[in-house]
Amino acid sequence: MDFQRTMEMSLSREEFLRLLPAAVPVFDVDGDTVRWSEGGRPWRIRLVPLAPLRVAGARLPRHRVDIVLRECAADEGGAFMARFHRAFLRGGG
Repeated sequence: MDFQRTMEMSLSREEFLRLLPAAVPVFDVDGDTVRWSEGGRPWRIRLVPLAPLRVAGARLPRHRVDIVLRECAADEGGAFMARFHRAFLRGGG
């Protein structure tokens, strides 16, 4: 069974790739697709640029993020998503 998730994220491609190693230590980038394998299974993330989000005078870059984890059980996919979300947490102050 495959595990798939789609979300929108307000960050640039560069920022995404800078933060991703906290969730995926070793990966290959081909255009807007990130590929790696876990346990011999091919997994990927695809970034799809979206129109910037405008808040007052600010413009925030946005991407749709499609995550596909091949041959991945729901509990393992959930564990990956928890790790993925932790990698992209931002503190404010």
